[in-house]
Amino acid sequence: MLFIISGPSGCGKSTLVKRVLREMENVDFSVSFTTRSKRDNEINGKDYFFIDRDEFEDMIEKDKFLEYAVVHKEYYGSAKKEVEKKSARKDLLLDIDVQGARQIREKMKKAVFIFILPPVFAELKRRLEKRGQENPESIKKRLEEAKKEIRHYPDFDYVIVNDDLEKALLKLKSIILSVRCRLDVSQKNILPILRSFSDES
Repeated sequence: MLFIISGPSGCGKSTLVKRVLREMENVDFSVSFTTRSKRDNEINGKDYFFIDRDEFEDMIEKDKFLEYAVVHKEYYGSAKKEVEKKSARKDLLLDIDVQGARQIREKMKKAVFIFILPPVFAELKRRLEKRGQENPESIKKRLEEAKKEIRHYPDFDYVIVNDDLEKALLKLKSIILSVRCRLDVSQKNILPILRSFSDES
């Protein structure tokens, strides 16, 4: 199953995704491509695939992306090959922006869409400032973008308010576990059990 995790920059979605990957079995992460510069704490191929603009636009031309968007003047995108390969083996998490989530909604109706909200606007501002990764002008732009992004929460299947990391993490894990128990998802796994009842004389 494909789980789309979205929300404004600074809402904590990346932290939640990393915790889920560490603490749950049979979950993988789709590494996105981006043209933005690598931050000091990021690893190429693990956090993102960092490529230049020409290479990204060449991938667009060759229809290699499941979704892509321009966010804060930089390209971000999820490659079809990456998503197809990993989702065939495990549940797959995509940490993407609202634009990308909307594109995937149009193509993959069965994906599960989860929106992460900060408790209040002031807290989002505090988190972005605390990261210390951007200048005041960049933070201002992200906050303005956040005001637009939160209007799209009704487009999602689930909303998690990240006011307490551990509680938000528990909710995210619970959503993943509940989806795994849906009949359309678990049908293949329960067939051997059902057959065992038919085989018994």
